[in-house]
Amino acid sequence: MSAVTEERPKAPGRWAAPPRPVWEEQPTKAGLASKGIVLAGACLGVLFPLWIVVVTSLSSKQTISEAGGLVVVPKDITFIAYQELLSGGQVTRASIVSLCVTLVGTLFSMTVSVLAAYGLSRIGSVGHRWMLMALLATMFFGAGLIPTYLLVQSLGLTDTYLALILPSAISVFNILVLRAFFMGISQELIDSARIDGAGDWWILWKIVIPLSRAVIAVITLFYAVGYWSAWFNASIYLSDQDMMPLQNVMIQLVQKQEPPVGLGQAIKTGQLSGLAVQMAVMVMALLPVAVLSPFVQRHFKKGMLTGAVKG
Repeated sequence: MSAVTEERPKAPGRWAAPPRPVWEEQPTKAGLASKGIVLAGACLGVLFPLWIVVVTSLSSKQTISEAGGLVVVPKDITFIAYQELLSGGQVTRASIVSLCVTLVGTLFSMTVSVLAAYGLSRIGSVGHRWMLMALLATMFFGAGLIPTYLLVQSLGLTDTYLALILPSAISVFNILVLRAFFMGISQELIDSARIDGAGDWWILWKIVIPLSRAVIAVITLFYAVGYWSAWFNASIYLSDQDMMPLQNVMIQLVQKQEPPVGLGQAIKTGQLSGLAVQMAVMVMALLPVAVLSPFVQRHFKKGMLTGAVKG
């Protein structure tokens, strides 16, 4: 009789590759379809409210009345709300104020942040460790709103545009991200420039900044969006309505139901819908960020992740 031998499973060899994790496996068709459905739903959830805002801002008062409020299907498209807002009234002035504050504030914040980050990234610089500890302490301990207001008032900055820039000009987080990126630049490259007689200003302008365009673009976007969207400083430091930025005018219009100066009569007489004006101001407030973000998006991943990993 021939003995029937049962084959045993072979033990994995010493150099056998371990099984791959589930997330590294090739996705199935059902998995790809489910991901597409989820992403499409997320995009729809973001774009649909924006669509309603834009369509309502472009609708006539009759269309808004027939829809009972917000308009979903466009009908009788008109630009009367934007024409009235940009005719030289309060909204036009507020838009110019927001634009100027954003440009000047972003330039000032980026200049100070880049200089501070470069100085703190040089290990041999005088007092860099103590300065770094002092900056980190401000991330966890703050003076509070009342002492900050008293400081701004004592400096004579109330009812000035500097009050919209200086109290929130510097972000320690942004400085740390820039510092981490600067420290990742090859030290041999900087040493070779010093051997050729280059100073710190030349190294910063000709070597460090060109190699850090990605992270600088991202931090610039952070500062610009922060200045453009800021409203709190203006609400506590400014009392003149003519100096208010666009965000504060939008708050007055949407929350307090106060029409902008110059549009109250048009809304009362029925020439213009108050809801269309509200939506038009929202579109004007969102438009700069929506236009600039795609140009910086390609730098976002490289700028943030590289700075974080090399820190």
